[in-house]
Amino acid sequence: MINPESLLSFLGASFLIAVAPGPSNAFLMAQTFANGRKAGMQSAFGFALGGVVHTILAVVGLTAILKASTVAYTTVQYLGAAYLCYLGIMTLKDTFTGPEPDCNEKPHVSTSKKQNVMFQAMMTEVLNPKVALFFIAFIPQFVDPSLSSTTFQLAFFGLLYPLFAFPIDCTYIYFGDKIASYFREHPQAQIWIDRITGLVFIALAINLLI
Repeated sequence: MINPESLLSFLGASFLIAVAPGPSNAFLMAQTFANGRKAGMQSAFGFALGGVVHTILAVVGLTAILKASTVAYTTVQYLGAAYLCYLGIMTLKDTFTGPEPDCNEKPHVSTSKKQNVMFQAMMTEVLNPKVALFFIAFIPQFVDPSLSSTTFQLAFFGLLYPLFAFPIDCTYIYFGDKIASYFREHPQAQIWIDRITGLVFIALAINLLI
């Protein structure tokens, strides 16, 4: 059983967190601008799956290791930053070595090589220790030990957050794609959008280390 007041408080706080601009929103918008609505949706699904992974880790107590161990936290932090930096460098590289964009290409179709955007988003979320600490610090605040199993409540709130945040991410994607559609009408726009995307990935890597 879930405390209704805790549930309402959780939904209110989750809304504010999901709407507020952050690294996840930056990644989401960068993919939408660079590769279209489909890539944005794949990113949103990836972040949702990352949230599920963090929920599982929080429930079994593994994220507590990140909180207690400086070495573990730093290792995951550098792995996440390295992964984002790699994505940024490869995206920038493609803009200098890839084919020129075709004006007749259909909208929402990526001009870059095939890539698993959903996996990239999921790994970006999983390898972010700040997200792990968010789950282990934020979610327990809404758990009422006097009610049902603490483990059940942790799992419930942990899985509810990505489900609740997903439609908000979709709103970002919708408006982001509307803006990006203007730039896609110009032959050279995709190259510069991809370059900006690569720089965003590198900036997120730096932000992760701060």
